[in-house]
Amino acid sequence: MSIKSILFVTAALMLSMTMATSALAKKDLPAVNDEGMELIKDSKMTTVYADPNADLGIYNRIWLKEATVAFKKNWQRDQNRSNAMKVRTKDMEKIQQDITTLFGEVFAKELVDGGYELVEEVGDDVLIVVPAIVDLDVIAPDIQRAGRTHTFSESAGEMTLKLELFDSVTNDMIAKATDRKRDFERGYVEWRTSVSNRAVAKRFMKIWAKALKSTLDDAKSSTGNSK
Repeated sequence: MSIKSILFVTAALMLSMTMATSALAKKDLPAVNDEGMELIKDSKMTTVYADPNADLGIYNRIWLKEATVAFKKNWQRDQNRSNAMKVRTKDMEKIQQDITTLFGEVFAKELVDGGYELVEEVGDDVLIVVPAIVDLDVIAPDIQRAGRTHTFSESAGEMTLKLELFDSVTNDMIAKATDRKRDFERGYVEWRTSVSNRAVAKRFMKIWAKALKSTLDDAKSSTGNSK
């Protein structure tokens, strides 16, 4: 797969970007990383490295690994410092599991609907996809407690996806992408529930899932392969 083809993942990742206007501090990244992959895209929100000699067009089946989820540093401490409703460790574990499950559902549907078979086996046409959600920041978590409580915020929060692609036979890394999504700050507070927070997370995940599918489809088109 050519570098030009790999750029489609960047274009798709940047679609429907839901972020605040504030900029992030950014460090210069090496043109070639430790895995020998070339820097394809480097922006404040998105980074893509890829093997310029890899051919994503050969993959018809996907081994989608379970997404790991990690909160933003000191998230629990900061929540408990500013809110009367304290976040317990088991509350965090539930949120993490919900995000993991939702991620798997969204990606599986997008890939299967797009004609790709999901497997858990090694094969010449099997691509391993390893996702990780990091820096998860749920601004107003819907913590279930006895009695009626409401949480409000301007934004649902943010999360960052780290996605790595491997050839299942050689275990060589083909590409890695990092993309940060942040919900709009609307200038007024809204009532936040587990349902509304889930809807925002699902919107982010759909963008990422479509980006992966678009990249695979484009690779097949450019090499003449078909699903």
